[in-house]
Amino acid sequence: MASIDHLSDYQHSRHQMVRNQLMNRNLKSDTVLEAMRTVPREKFLSENMWEFAYEDSALPLIEGQTISQPYIVGLMVEALNLKGGEKVLEIGAGSGYAAAIIAQIADQVYGIERITALAERSKMVLDNLGYHNIEIMSGDGTLGYAQQAPYDAILVSAGGPEIPSTLKQQLKIGGRLVIPIGNRHYQRLLQVTRIDEDQFDEEIITRVHFVPLLGEEGWHEQSDSHSISIENSFSSSKSQQSAEQNKSADTATLIAEAAQPIGSIETVDLTPLLDRIGDARVVLLGEATHGTSEFYRFRARLTRELIENKGFNMVAVEADWPDAARIDQYVRELTTAPSEWRAFTRFPTWMWRNKEMQEFVEWLRRHNGMQARPNLKLGFYGLDLYSMFSSIDEVINYLKDVDPEAAEIARERYGCLTPWQSDPATYGRAATSGEYERCEDSVVDMLMDLMEKQAEYVANDGESYLDAMQNARLVANAEAYYRSMYKGYITSWNMRDSHMFDTLCSLLDFKSQNTDQPAKIVVWEHNSHIGDARATSMSARGEHNVGQLCRSKFGDEAYLIGFGTHAGTVAAADNWGEPMQVKLIRPSMEGSWERVCHDTKIPAFMLGMRQPGSKILRQRLEEEHSERAIGVVYRPQSELASHYFQARLGQQFDEYIWFDHTKAITPLNFEAMQGMPDTYPFGL
Repeated sequence: MASIDHLSDYQHSRHQMVRNQLMNRNLKSDTVLEAMRTVPREKFLSENMWEFAYEDSALPLIEGQTISQPYIVGLMVEALNLKGGEKVLEIGAGSGYAAAIIAQIADQVYGIERITALAERSKMVLDNLGYHNIEIMSGDGTLGYAQQAPYDAILVSAGGPEIPSTLKQQLKIGGRLVIPIGNRHYQRLLQVTRIDEDQFDEEIITRVHFVPLLGEEGWHEQSDSHSISIENSFSSSKSQQSAEQNKSADTATLIAEAAQPIGSIETVDLTPLLDRIGDARVVLLGEATHGTSEFYRFRARLTRELIENKGFNMVAVEADWPDAARIDQYVRELTTAPSEWRAFTRFPTWMWRNKEMQEFVEWLRRHNGMQARPNLKLGFYGLDLYSMFSSIDEVINYLKDVDPEAAEIARERYGCLTPWQSDPATYGRAATSGEYERCEDSVVDMLMDLMEKQAEYVANDGESYLDAMQNARLVANAEAYYRSMYKGYITSWNMRDSHMFDTLCSLLDFKSQNTDQPAKIVVWEHNSHIGDARATSMSARGEHNVGQLCRSKFGDEAYLIGFGTHAGTVAAADNWGEPMQVKLIRPSMEGSWERVCHDTKIPAFMLGMRQPGSKILRQRLEEEHSERAIGVVYRPQSELASHYFQARLGQQFDEYIWFDHTKAITPLNFEAMQGMPDTYPFGL
C-alpha cells in the first residue's frame, strides 16, 4: 500500500497530466477533464510501471497489449460526446482504465476484452477501486454485446481494417462510435454518428497507432499481429489511402531532389554542410539510437572538420562529468597513460566504451599533441547528471590541495548525503516524504562558496577549478533531481536537460573568460535532447530539452543536427541494467519520417532544412509524423508504444543525416561495475 505522501504525489501528477497533456492540446470537455483528474492511472499498471503512469505515452500490459496514452484516451472519450446517464460499450477494454474514465460520466459501461487474463485483472482492479457500474467480459469484441444493445456510445480501443457492421447496428440513432481504422500499424481515428437506420456520418479525428482488433469482423487470428509488413489498404477509405500514399511518395521525391548523398563517411565532401552551419558556435549532433556505428562515425568525422576548419575547441557529450574528465585528461595531458578507458564502467557501458568512440578520442589526443600552446588544446566534457558521489569525491580532493579548511567544510556538508551512497534514488523518496531532512541547503552552500572564491582558485589552475566547480554544480542539481523524481517524470526530465544546458553555457563562459580563443562547442546527445522539443509531442507534456534551450538563447548561432535509420542492427538491452545485445531494428513504420526517408531510395544523405530548397518541401517538412527513438533499451515487440512519438522534422532540426541501413557499434572489452547511473529510468 502506497503511503499518503506517495498518493498525493500521484494526484499532483494527474493534475499536471490534465493541464499539460490534455488542456494544452485543446481537450475542452469539463466532464472528461475532471474524470481524468480523478481516475488513478497507476492502479491499472503493474507496480513497477507506476512511476511512468502519467507520462504522455502508451505503456505495456500483459500479452503484448498496451494502455493508451492519456491524451488519446481523453480525445476518444471526448469524441463520444457523453452528457451523463448513457449506456456505453467499450471494445478492447484492456486494463480497464478507459472504462473507468467513461464510468465517471456514464451510468453503465460494458467492456469486452479478447484476452481472458487481462479481462480478469481489469475486473479485479475496477472492483478494488469501487466501480460498480462497469461490467467486463471476455470475448470477441468485433461482435459487440447484443444483450444490452442499443448503446448511446461505443468506444473501440483497437485498430481494425473496417468498421464492424455489428457494432454499427448496436448503436442507437444519434449515438456515436469512435474507432481506429486502417492497417495493423497505422490508423485513422474515426467518429461515426448514426443518422438513421441505414445512414452513418464519418469524421476523421487524427492519426493513431493501436494494437490490432482481432475477431470475426476484424483482423484474423492466424495473421501475425507483430508482422513488419504493411497491409495494402485502408478499408474505410481507399481513396484517402491512395492520397496519403501519393503525398508520402511526393515528399520522398522532394527530399531526394534536395538531399546530398553520402557515399562514404570518411570521404564525403562536407563543405556544403559546413557552409550551412556558417557562423554557429554551438553545433548539436544527435543520434536516433545510443548504439549505431554510423551515427558515431559521422559525428566524429563532422566534429574533426569543425575543429580543423571552423575553430571549434570543446566537445561535450551526454555522459558523466567525472568519467568524461578522465578522457579530457588523456587528450590534454599527453604523458598520461591510456588508463582513461577505466571510465564509463556503469550500465550502459557500451554507449561510450566502444571502438568508434575510442578512435575519435585517439584523434583528439593526436590533434592536441600538435598544438603549440596549452590553451589551444581541445577539451572533452560530460554534460549529464551522472555519478553524484563521484563528483563529491572530486570536489573534496580538489579542495584538499588548494584549501584544506574548505575541504573539511565540504566533508561536513556532503555528509548529509552519505547514507544514500549505495542507492541515491532512495534519498529522493525520503526527502520528499519527510522521513529525512533535505540536503538542499548544504550542497547549494558548497557550490556558492566555490563560485565566490573563483578568482583565488583560478589563479592556481583554471581547468582544475572548472572541474571542481562543475562537480559541485552537479551535486547540487543531482540532489534536486532525486527529489524531483518523486514529483513526476516531466519535472525530472526538465531538470536533467536544464542541467545539461547550464553546463554547456558554463563551459562557453569559462572558455571565453579564461582563454584568448572564441568559445565554440560540439555537443553529442540523443535526438530527444538535441531536437527542439517545441516541434514534438514533448512540448504538449510540458517538457523542454537542450535543443529548445539552445535555440532560445543562441538563435542562429545554434545548429541542430538529427540522425535517423530505417533498419539494421543496434547495440541495446532488453531492460534496464541487463546485458547488451546486438538486436535487429524493425523496418520503420509506415507514415513515419523514417519511412519517408527510406522511400527516397538513397542509402545515405544530408538534408539541410533551414532553407530546404522549395516552398512545398518546407511545408511538407513542417507536417507532423511519427518518429522513432531508441535509447539503451530497445523493445521491438512493443515498438509503437515504446519508441515512437510525433514530430515536425523541419522545425525539430536544422539538418537531418540519414542512413537507411545501419549496424551496431563495436563495444570494447571491459568489466562492468554494478549499479545504475543516476539518470535511470530515462535511457535517452
